[in-house]
Amino acid sequence: MDQRLQVFVTVAEKESFSRAAEEHHMTQPAVSQYIRQLEEQIGARLLERTNKYVRLNKAGEIVYHHAKEILALYTKMQNLVDDLANKASGPLSIGASYTFGEYVLPRIIANLQQTYPDIQPTVKIGNTATVADLVASHQLDIGIVEGNFNTARLIVEDFAEDAMVIVSSIDHPFANRKESLELTDLENETWIVREHGSGTREAMDILFEQHGILPTKLMNFSSTQPIKESVEAGLGISLLSHWSIKKELKNGDLRVLDVKGLPHRRQFSIVTNTPFQTKALEVFIDILRTKKLLTTLI
Repeated sequence: MDQRLQVFVTVAEKESFSRAAEEHHMTQPAVSQYIRQLEEQIGARLLERTNKYVRLNKAGEIVYHHAKEILALYTKMQNLVDDLANKASGPLSIGASYTFGEYVLPRIIANLQQTYPDIQPTVKIGNTATVADLVASHQLDIGIVEGNFNTARLIVEDFAEDAMVIVSSIDHPFANRKESLELTDLENETWIVREHGSGTREAMDILFEQHGILPTKLMNFSSTQPIKESVEAGLGISLLSHWSIKKELKNGDLRVLDVKGLPHRRQFSIVTNTPFQTKALEVFIDILRTKKLLTTLI
């Protein structure tokens, strides 16, 4: 592998020749030489350098983006070759959307580590669109996402169903209503919602469209936990995964509203970007597919 790409990526991320030299156990002049050779090979300057900073220019941004993919592919190739003679081990980069990543994935990884202690998982939690893009660009080995996303360059497998319900505080006027509600009864409520790009927000938008309602009071949060806290505090209601509210329901902190046509169903999907998989990735996918394990998590 071209070490100049590794050095260039480190300089770009640390914005410093000296810190890159420390990272690679090299002298600063050696780092400068590597960058100069790479720029000569590319035929363009890649960095703007002053006494105060080191920054990527436009050409540098292009090279950095593709260098990250090249280095990720090289690492994946090496791991695949190593797997031919070894058991499941080594790094495994996992991405997950917030619902699955925060409320289901930790116990799955615990199961993975008990059975395969030599696998070294790292986890990136983000919205569905972000995780899918990182898998597509080889920066993650696998993603677990829900909803719609760009499937170009991805292999997609549905593997689990999620049930979504509308929740309120225990003091909400509808919390103890005996008759089932219509979704239109909730149109004028304040809805606590996720940001655009998240699978949970997409599910909520689909639900609104299906029932022909257009709530005017929306309060946005970037993750599920503050949404639950806001609903519990009486700021509004929300549509959430049953996986994400198990503790709150058990403790009596939230109430599921009885709404006709709910729960809303959606699929969780496994996304990868190559048919060639390391043993670490293979065993992780096998664990995800194990219905017995998922049943214990629901």
